Amino acid sequence: MESLETTPCGRATGGCLLDLISSTMSTRAPRLAFPLLLVLLGPFACGGSARESGGRVEYSVSAQNNYERGMKKLEEEDWVEAAKYFSFVKARFPYSKFAVLAELRLADTSFQSGSYLEAIDAYKLFIKYHPTHEMVENGYAAFRVGESYYRTLPDDWFLVPPSYEKDSSATHDALRELSSFLRKYPQSRFVEKAKKLRDTCAKRLAAHEWYVAKFYWKKDEPMGTVLRLKALLDRYPGVGYDEEALWLLGKAYLRVNRSEDAKSTWKSLIKKYPSHRRAGDARNELTKLGG
Repeated sequence: MESLETTPCGRATGGCLLDLISSTMSTRAPRLAFPLLLVLLGPFACGGSARESGGRVEYSVSAQNNYERGMKKLEEEDWVEAAKYFSFVKARFPYSKFAVLAELRLADTSFQSGSYLEAIDAYKLFIKYHPTHEMVENGYAAFRVGESYYRTLPDDWFLVPPSYEKDSSATHDALRELSSFLRKYPQSRFVEKAKKLRDTCAKRLAAHEWYVAKFYWKKDEPMGTVLRLKALLDRYPGVGYDEEALWLLGKAYLRVNRSEDAKSTWKSLIKKYPSHRRAGDARNELTKLGG
């Protein structure tokens, strides 16, 4: 297949725009944001050319060949070069089926390079403008949106506060998108992985509610404890907090003079988890209350 070799950038004028941005970003911005600039600038960032670190990028006259070269770079984890090829396909072959695929692969490039917020935007746009595409109908793009949100969640590291003490907005976003994916694509091959990620998000959010509920309890604000525990039990059941949450909820109800609610809560605890140690505590409290 005939190849088109790019023309070197004009060094006499101070180098190409792509090189300038690359050198600037090394000191002013995270490297992982670079794929987005490549998407925006495409093959025009250097007068229609792009340079490899070890030589010149060679673009083919075939959309398919350029796409395949981009896929090879993607597999090699060469994010910058992959983005160059995909951007070239979009710009030079806009009516080819490979232009649409290149759009999706640019999203993949952002995802695999760790630019998750960029990936989220790119996948969402792909879903919006190509709703009947195979990679939308099989759930791939929607799953990647949820997974990208998940990848932005803070890690638990012993030198920093645990994740349940931090802002949980990203976890809510991830849970929302993963739950939406599971509703819309129940037959997708990504369902099992999505369930695991969704369950992890639910556990994190339950841990946050439990943390806040105990905070209110220690601050002698039992109604705050009631509200938080009800939210935990309603939204995130079965992730490991039900027994302790029901026990503390009963105690909080007593503190706000709602003894019947306390009895009902402890009876539910005994019925659902009869062998748990808190079930024994609940039986003792019900005996004291005459219930």
